[in-house]
This record gives sequence, C-alpha cells and structure tokens, in this order.
Amino acid sequence: MDKYEETEQRFIRCYQKYGDNSVKVLLGFYRGQYHKFLISTLFFVVKHSPSLFSSLLIANVINGVLEGGDAAVRAIILNVGIWLALLAIHLPANWLHNVYKNRVIRQTEAGLRGALVRKLQQLSIPYHMETQSGRLQSKIIRDVEAVETLSSQLFVNLMNIMMSLVITLSITAVKNRIILLFFVLVAPVASVTVVAFRRRIHRENREFRREMEETSARVMEMVELVPVARAHALEQKEVDKLKGQLEETADRGYRLDMVQAHFGAVSWCVFQVFQALCLGFSGFMALNGLIQIGDVTFYQSSFTTVVNQFTSLINLLPILTKGLESVTSIGEVLTSDDIEHNEGKLELTSLKGEYSFKNVTFSYRDSDQPVLNGFNLEVKAGETIALVGESGSGKTTALNLVIGFITPTDGRLLIDGHDVNDLNLRSYRRFISVVPQTPILFTGTVRENIVYGLDHVTDEEVEHAVEAANLKSVIAKLPKGLDTMIEEHGANLSGGQRQRISIARAIIRNPQVIILDEATSALDTISEKEIQDALDRLIQGRTTFIVAHRLSTVRGADRIVVLDKGKIREEGSYQELMALKGEFYEMERLQMALR
Repeated sequence: MDKYEETEQRFIRCYQKYGDNSVKVLLGFYRGQYHKFLISTLFFVVKHSPSLFSSLLIANVINGVLEGGDAAVRAIILNVGIWLALLAIHLPANWLHNVYKNRVIRQTEAGLRGALVRKLQQLSIPYHMETQSGRLQSKIIRDVEAVETLSSQLFVNLMNIMMSLVITLSITAVKNRIILLFFVLVAPVASVTVVAFRRRIHRENREFRREMEETSARVMEMVELVPVARAHALEQKEVDKLKGQLEETADRGYRLDMVQAHFGAVSWCVFQVFQALCLGFSGFMALNGLIQIGDVTFYQSSFTTVVNQFTSLINLLPILTKGLESVTSIGEVLTSDDIEHNEGKLELTSLKGEYSFKNVTFSYRDSDQPVLNGFNLEVKAGETIALVGESGSGKTTALNLVIGFITPTDGRLLIDGHDVNDLNLRSYRRFISVVPQTPILFTGTVRENIVYGLDHVTDEEVEHAVEAANLKSVIAKLPKGLDTMIEEHGANLSGGQRQRISIARAIIRNPQVIILDEATSALDTISEKEIQDALDRLIQGRTTFIVAHRLSTVRGADRIVVLDKGKIREEGSYQELMALKGEFYEMERLQMALR
C-alpha cells in the first residue's frame, strides 16, 4: 500500500467516523502530527516575544525614569538589554516555526490531492459521465487549497492567538486583577458578534463554492468547444453564454464579501469602543494612585493586544467557514461508494474470450427506459462480432458491458463461464485492448502514447505495432519520429494519425480480446483499407467486438448483430443478412446509394 492509498484510507475513515462534523474530520487529517503544530506554536511565541513583552518593558522604563536616580539607569539598561536579547532569537525561532508548520501542512495538502486523484481512478465510469470534470478539478485545486489555508489558520494562527491571549492576560493578572476583569469583558462581546454572523457567512460560503464549481465546469466546456465555436463564428455566443454564469458567480462573491466586510466593520467598532473605555479606566486609576503612570501605557498596549487577538479570531471565521465547506466538498468524492469493487474477487491469469449474455437488461441511473432489454448473445473464443444499428440502439452500452465499465442491471454476463460481478476486472482488462471512436492521447511523445502503461517494451515491438497500424509513413514525416511531442489532445496531428496511434497502442498489448468502437471512422478510404488489412491480421484467433456505422468495415465479421432499441433484431453473417433482406439489408442498400 503506497502513501497515497494510506492517506486516502485514513481520510475516508475520518469521514466515516465523524460524518458531517467537518472540524473533527479536519483534526483527523493531522492525527499524529499535533505535537509538530505545538512545537511550531512555541517557536511562534518565541519569535513574537519582542512585541508581546514590549509594552511591559516600555512601562518599566517609564516607571524607572519617573523614580529617578540609579533605579532609572538600571531600569533602562535591563529592559533595553532584554528587548535586544529577544530580538536576537527572532530569526532562528521564525525559521523553526515555519519548518514545523509548512512541512506538515504541505505534506497533508499533497496527500489530499493524491487521495482525490486515486479515488477518481477508482470511481465508476457512470460517475464520471454524470459529474462534470470542471467540478472535480475545482475540488482538487480550489478546495484543497482552501483546506491548506484553513489548516494554517486553525493549527497555527488560532493557537498563536490563544497563546498571545494567555501570556498577555497572565501578565495583566499578576499586575492588577481589576484591569484583568475589564479585559475579560471583551470575550462575551466577541462571542455575540460571531453568533450573529456565523450562520449567514456559512450559507453564503456554501453557495459561492457551488457557483465556483459550476463556473469551472462551464469554462472547461467552453475551452473544449473553442474549435467548434470558431468554425461556426459563434465566439460571441459562447462569450454571452458564459457571461451570465460569471456575473452570477461575481454576484455570489459580492454578497459573501459584503457580509464579511460588514462583520469585520461591526466587530472593529465594538472593540475600538472598549479600547477607548480602557484608556479612560486606566487613566482614572493612575490619577487616583491605584497604578503607576507608566502602567497606563502597558495596560493600553496590552488591551490593544487583546483586542487585536480577538479581532483576528473573529476575522478567522470566514476563512474557517470556507475551509470547512471545502472539507465537506472533498468528502463528497472521497466517501463516494460508486466505485468498482475488485478486492477479494476472482483474478484471471488467462482469458479465452468466451462471452454469454443471458437476458441482459441495462438502465442508466435516473432513467426508466432500459438501453438494453432482454439482450441474449453467445460469443465463442476467437469469434468476431459486429454490432450495428442506429444511434441509441445500445451498441456502445454493449461494448461497455464487455469492457466492464458497467454491469447488467438485470440478467447475467458470463466471461469464460464466470459471472462478471465475481471477477476482478483489473485482472480481466489486462487481456483486452480498446480502440475508442475518439482517439485519446496525452501530452508526451508518440512512443510514450503507444507504450502507455507498459514496461520493458523493446524497439522491435514498437516497430511492429507502428507497421501494423500503418503508422510508419506518418512517423517518417514527424520532425523527431517516435520522439516527437504530441500537443494537448493531439492538436498537431490529423484525426487519422491520432487514430492510428490509438490502434498501435492496442496492437502492442497483444490482447486476447479486441474492442473496436468505430476504430476506422476517422480514416480516409485508402488508409481505412490499409488499417483494415492490419486489423484483419491482428484479430486472427482473438475474440473481437466491432461497432461500426460504416457497414463496409464489418463484412468480414463472423456474425453481425443488428440492434434496435436495446433488442437484437437480426443476427448472422453478412451474406445471411443480405439474403434475409431485412433491416441490415436496408441499411446497407441505403449506404451504398449514398456513396
């Protein structure tokens, strides 16, 4: 188990144990690290000791000067010396404070992102189909960043505030308990202010977070559609469409900003009133000889420290609210049980490629209409099955069942005699290769895209896959051959070139089962013929599933299955179906007329 898996499991246990209590969940993230935060806080206090004790040192000097004589000289030298000594330890204390704090927080931040990435790889394909990628990106980037900020505030700044309050109030208690009582009155006022604003700030933060996720999703969608918008001169329409979402997000942000600004202004005014009262109170005490004159400066500075710490505490509320909302947001992914469960299931060490669909029905969530309904099909090892039919007839759904992306809602799917629900699908997929309708390439070299996920691949194996996919002439024209970098989504390649790389990726795996989803749809007629010849050689002795709208590509299939509204309407070889003069015959006749 790697560290990200351990982190993921620890985070999930926190969510399962504490549920909606985001504070306890966050504390659980750092279990075993609390001592490092305590050490960090101690060094923070040490580094801030010059400012914490400055008012006391100044008061001592003023009182010494008023006393006069040798006492004044001793007071000046002693207090100035202490101040300089405290300043001397500031830099090393600051360095140690940040070492302990930042290392723990950044490691947890990386662990959270790693756990989210790992979880996204485990979540089911239907989950990814139903969740906009922009929302998931927002959780990985924005929400984790908010949790990192929350951690700094909660484990460092909050502890620093409490430590500063304890030190200041302790010194005040030693010098004059009457003044201490006045200081303590600030606490209930701060509590009332927090309670008055907390619920509204939480609500506005939650709504703003949701709007940001929606905006992120819309922006990503817009970026993907830039070529389409440009091709149809719809740039302004896309701008106008997104403008409304941006304005709604800005409006939500404005409302949140105004609530927080009003909250900060109210708390500041209340505390300033108390600070003015403190000055008058300590001044009258000095006038009546109850305290020394220099102590007025000390108490005023101390009360300023107390007020500032309470102000900082109140100003933490919006940050804490935002961070805790992000903890909840991250939990939506980490606690999702919509995953593919493979642990403890049968692991395949080989695959013959026999499939048996027994009265299979499949419906997507939130849909009453089944995509496949009473689907029955027996596939022998080494057989080539072509699935044809109109869009929405269930072809791709049948392929997704074969791959194991989805499992039957009703009925059974047997693979080599084993129920698909009893198989470790990761072990099963080692023996299959998929060529999707839309080639999926990542930013990297051509070679890296071909050998993706494989270790110790020889140059000969790569060359064989390149030649079999009719990619050799393409590679020869690239500036660096196989080491040419592919831009995002393969933007520097044609559609046919991208598809050939995708086919080479499938070939090099030497699979037992091949799944071709419109694998030659992006190719011109000549390239299609060459690729088809290569695929014909590749599929010899291997179970193959083909989905195609271009019926000329399925003539060599052992059987052609005609689907309509999730049911098999016709089944047989090309010659048998043409002789039947049914639905397939009409489809083929129509396509031939359109050529």
